[in-house]
Amino acid sequence: MDLFAHSWTALRTAVAELPDEDFERPSGCTGWLVRDLVCHLVIDAQDVLITLVTPADTEPTVDAVTYWNLVEAPTGEDPLDALIPRLAAAYGEPRWLKFHLDDVGSAAGRAAELADPAVRVGTRDEVLTVADYLTAYVVEWTLHHLDLIAHLPSAAGPPAETLAAARVSLEKIAGVSFPAAFSDEDALLVGTGRRTATDAERAALGEDLADRLPFVLG
Repeated sequence: MDLFAHSWTALRTAVAELPDEDFERPSGCTGWLVRDLVCHLVIDAQDVLITLVTPADTEPTVDAVTYWNLVEAPTGEDPLDALIPRLAAAYGEPRWLKFHLDDVGSAAGRAAELADPAVRVGTRDEVLTVADYLTAYVVEWTLHHLDLIAHLPSAAGPPAETLAAARVSLEKIAGVSFPAAFSDEDALLVGTGRRTATDAERAALGEDLADRLPFVLG
């Protein structure tokens, strides 16, 4: 629960501190500008709010690890993915995107703090506890924080604690262990295909693991 708040606060703070011109720069999400990614975060925050007020009375079907599936890399043909840039452009000035993310994002953060960790909620046709749901989202926030700063070297990155937690989660989801020599950030970037492994990194990974990359979460 604390890591959810830590990762979400850090990500929203990073967005709030971006100068307007950075919203037109590429993000780490292929085909999306920074403004598109921020618009996606607004929708993510809405999803968190919706899920936290959608109680379930059946047994959990997934936990923080099995909540995620390994899927094919996005092609850009998904209708929602295509809609995001149009929604982002409709905001016009970056200040309105910042305002909406701060407004909805703050509400999502407060809802998470007030939620009972043991309560079961429903989302994506699955049931899980609030604690597992919020833990799963630490991976989402951390990866998108890396996407946000991919081409913005002066922007603040994710906290070390959330990078470490997201790496552990990715390793559990994929059923692998990245080499100890990999930093948490590099393990996440290379592991999810956000950066191509260097020859030295491929050698450290080993042929079998290197050939399985990337691990795309969905």
